[in-house]
Amino acid sequence: MKETTAATKTAIDSKSSAKQNLEVDQAQATVGKAFCENPKMSMRDVNVFYGDKQAIYDVSVDIAKNEVIAMIGPSGCGKSTFLRSLNRMNDTVDGCQVKGEVLLDGDNIYQQNLDVVELRARVGMVFQKPNPFPKSIFENIAYGPKIHGLADSRVDLDEIVEDSLRKAGLWEEVKDRLHQPGTGLSGGQQQRLCIARAIAVSPEVILMDEPCSALDPIATARIEELIEELSQNFTIAIVTHSMQQAARVSNRTAYFHLGKLIEVNPTEQVFTMPEHQLTEAYITGRFG
Repeated sequence: MKETTAATKTAIDSKSSAKQNLEVDQAQATVGKAFCENPKMSMRDVNVFYGDKQAIYDVSVDIAKNEVIAMIGPSGCGKSTFLRSLNRMNDTVDGCQVKGEVLLDGDNIYQQNLDVVELRARVGMVFQKPNPFPKSIFENIAYGPKIHGLADSRVDLDEIVEDSLRKAGLWEEVKDRLHQPGTGLSGGQQQRLCIARAIAVSPEVILMDEPCSALDPIATARIEELIEELSQNFTIAIVTHSMQQAARVSNRTAYFHLGKLIEVNPTEQVFTMPEHQLTEAYITGRFG
């Protein structure tokens, strides 16, 4: 009897998985509000390949100026791969190829002869694990402005460092130890240092790939408050595995499944009345 039950359960699970895959295949277009007027970034028919394996399928979406958009979905659904395509970070991965258009203020960032260093100054990135340089707190922040010629004098550099640390909510905690190693800070402080380092070069967009996954709840709350503050001056795209975090920090939420963008809608709607049944299944915990 138990064997019959187990076999039946396996058949049901297989049928459910096949149904979900079929639903994704049948989804010819993303549902919801994927586009907006006068977007800061526009992605059209973006496909990403790792060698012969396709990771992203025909994703089209806009990101508005000063918007916080959260990207959610099961592990391996492609959300981090898509995020990294927004500042050509995938260029550093052997065998990775991106097709389609990624527009920043109307210009395709994948056009030939584009200065990728300048692009990544305009579209900064904060990674999952804090990665401060093996330099002082001051030099961590000052490095980018020096490279990009944003400071004409030491006074200018001091102002940029202080302003960046203030925007990252870190100035009061480190102002008396700016010449100590950045690696000596706590995990949450290191992540805010990395955010300060990103904004020191005056980016227009900040990409965040699970920036709180390695942090405790108190540090996570501080980063989430910071995201809300930064959105007044920056456009932010964040990948998160925490649906609660997406609900707290974002204006719109994009749900990815098996490399496809299933739904994009205002965050409150996604978590209360999602349009697509795959989104609802993920939100309610039926899979993922």
